[in-house]
Amino acid sequence: MSLLRRSLLLPALLAAAGLLGAAVSGEQNKLISRKAPSADASSTSARVIVKYRNNASVLSTGRATAQSVGSSTAAGPQLASTMGARLGFTLSDGRPISGNSQVLMASGMSSQVLADKLAADSDVEWAVVDQRRFALGTYTPNDPLYADNQTSTTPVAGQWYLRAPTTSIKSAIDVETAWATTQGSSSVVVAVLDTGIIKAHPDLSSKLVSGYDFISDSTVANDGGGRDSDPSDPGDWVTTAESASGTLQGCDVGDSSWHGTQTASLIGAATNNGVGMAGVAPNVMIMPVRVLGKCGGYDSDIQAGMRWAAGLSGTGVTAPTTPAKVINMSLGSSGSCSVAYQTVVSELTAAGVVVVAAAGNDGLAVGTPANCSGVVGVVGLRHSGTKVGFSDLGSAATIAAPAGNCVNSSGTCVYPIITATNTGTTSPSTNTYSDGSNYAVGTSFSAPLVSGTAALMMSANTSLTPGEVTSLLKSSATAFPGAETGVAACQTPSGTAQTSECYCTTSTCGAGMLNTGAAVNAAVALVAPTPVLTASATTVLPGETITLDASSSTSPSGRAIASYLWQITSGSSYAAFSGGTTSATTTLLASAAGTVTVQLTVTDSAGLSASTTKSFTVAAGKPTASFTASTTTPVVGATVTLDGSASKAATGASITGYLWDITSGTSLASFSGSATAATTTLSATAAGSVVVRLTVTDSNGYTSSSSQTLTVSASSSSSGSDASTTSTSSSSGGGGGAFSALWALGLLALTLLLGRKPRVQR
Repeated sequence: MSLLRRSLLLPALLAAAGLLGAAVSGEQNKLISRKAPSADASSTSARVIVKYRNNASVLSTGRATAQSVGSSTAAGPQLASTMGARLGFTLSDGRPISGNSQVLMASGMSSQVLADKLAADSDVEWAVVDQRRFALGTYTPNDPLYADNQTSTTPVAGQWYLRAPTTSIKSAIDVETAWATTQGSSSVVVAVLDTGIIKAHPDLSSKLVSGYDFISDSTVANDGGGRDSDPSDPGDWVTTAESASGTLQGCDVGDSSWHGTQTASLIGAATNNGVGMAGVAPNVMIMPVRVLGKCGGYDSDIQAGMRWAAGLSGTGVTAPTTPAKVINMSLGSSGSCSVAYQTVVSELTAAGVVVVAAAGNDGLAVGTPANCSGVVGVVGLRHSGTKVGFSDLGSAATIAAPAGNCVNSSGTCVYPIITATNTGTTSPSTNTYSDGSNYAVGTSFSAPLVSGTAALMMSANTSLTPGEVTSLLKSSATAFPGAETGVAACQTPSGTAQTSECYCTTSTCGAGMLNTGAAVNAAVALVAPTPVLTASATTVLPGETITLDASSSTSPSGRAIASYLWQITSGSSYAAFSGGTTSATTTLLASAAGTVTVQLTVTDSAGLSASTTKSFTVAAGKPTASFTASTTTPVVGATVTLDGSASKAATGASITGYLWDITSGTSLASFSGSATAATTTLSATAAGSVVVRLTVTDSNGYTSSSSQTLTVSASSSSSGSDASTTSTSSSSGGGGGAFSALWALGLLALTLLLGRKPRVQR
């Protein structure tokens, strides 16, 4: 195996104290759109919009009365008391929104917690946080190095390459247009396969997920060992002595480059934090994967790092919790793509991972791995849109992006790329940024701009495939400026390096100049509409209907739902449409017991379609409530056993609930057993008629009731008018005791029967 030479680790940055000059004066945060107060995220004053199901029992028992809304009158639910009792905490009513939706409020919890609790209730169709929305404006971050007209050694143009292009700065990528749509999602991870990272850098410390060090050679690793879980960059300096012999013989002598920190910062530096620089995709996360050390890195380590970052098995290392969606490789060397690299790239593409690589810095043909099929190979541009002299080029290029250039032969560099870096010449020292004196240029810095753009695209449209990302990057690219006086056209690469500025063509520099704003908008344009299917009920009986409504379906901004299509995908023998199937609403008529699945397909004005399905139950019938009583004529003080276990559900369903109640004579009896079990007991407390009702609920949600009348009679008096209630009393003591007349008569009868004269002992 041969080491990749350090062709992309461009002129090492010189260490210097106080790299950043005086801070730029004046207000730089030009955000004109309002933002939610910071307290909203952890607020304990909850506001939730709740929609109750059309057949919700809570609506039938607690339908709100009309209330005044401005000059009009609106009726809707006001069920805070009822829902609060169910959930076990106090709710207050907000305004009703429709006949079955309203705002509910609570204190002592966040809006999301309240929404989750409400959504779990069987009578609630959905519950969402009642969020604030604001007028949208333009966005310029307050990072001090972003703006134009910088001072001191900081490049005067600042981060010129991120801003909108102008007549003089033609290759700028217009990131602010993209930021109006998205600044990225934290669920999108970009793996940076490089020298590792300085974790403590203030523009990166909050942006990292766990990474790995895949360098297997301890000398190259320079961190005291081989592969390990710490991707920190210990430095990649090479001394004259090291270059003269041993493992590093022939390697370029130089200070540590902090190359991985530089490339990572271009992708996802913390932005609008008033510190340092801005990144292309501020809200995505960075996964540092260390594959380069002293004098570069081995192909095997790089390919293992590629596969691990993508979450593929077989690397011998536990896969990352959240695999990368984009992999940035600002590394490479000359030569054609090997089958080893092509195999890995194909695996990553199949796994949905976008691979971006720098074209190279020799002025020759695009190198490996940028020239592999499926890789987005990035050529470097000057500020004016021409190819920067050192950049590789050729038909393998996918797209071109700013690489930095100085235009002047003396003094501070005018158009470099600002990156996060460190002043240490060997080991890490002070965290800082490159500037006009210690500048960064190279296709190593073109590639991260494309990787950050791909991450924004995948944040805006989570369904994008790697092929679609590449296609959209190309189709949205800005055309090259074309011929320029005194500048020759770029030529097909040969064995002779083209190290002078040349104007690009699509056959030499890719499809055009990266346009991040247009690429993100193109990604959004491929976002399919969102079909929303609501139904008046989910369970019906034969002969009943269900109203289906798709009017809440949505499409991305600037597009509208153009058509609807309703279809029964299974269970067509149990129901049929009794309304049209191409309107926003339709009606389903049930005919026989079974399960019916309906599919809704919506198509928007851009011709994009999406579908959703919903299943409905046609029940065989309602349950039958039936119960027996141990007696229907109890006396006061007696108990009656009530048994509802004979109740039956229709075919295909089961009894799931019992409810006993007294509908008449509530002052004459009460339940002494559970009122929600199949059997219970009733205690009679006063004479009169008591009507007991059993209501059963089946697994389809249907209910049925049955009632019986119990006649409670008064208890017998002590005179013996009711022999069944007469008690016998006795007392103990002496050699005898009192006895009743009945006992004496019985004894007399027995004596006569035996022919003996009775004797009563005294």
